[in-house]
Amino acid sequence: MLRYLPLLIAVAVTLYALIDCARTEQEAIRGLPKWGWLLIIIFIGTFGAIAYLIWGRQRRQGPGRGRNGKVIGPDDDPDFLRNL
Repeated sequence: MLRYLPLLIAVAVTLYALIDCARTEQEAIRGLPKWGWLLIIIFIGTFGAIAYLIWGRQRRQGPGRGRNGKVIGPDDDPDFLRNL
């Protein structure tokens, strides 16, 4: 059973990247056009999926992060202050 685990993980990562790329807006994808990343994921498989997850996805900004990605306090965050 454990000998199939790497294959299962590879398939799961590839499917996740394929679905994530297909559902993401074109403006949120970096590096290549959306169709280019989809072709890379399909034809290269797991390595293409890992490449998309590292270089193709736009970094998501979480709460408390400024425009340049640094963590800032709520009293310095213009988005937070605008919502008060």
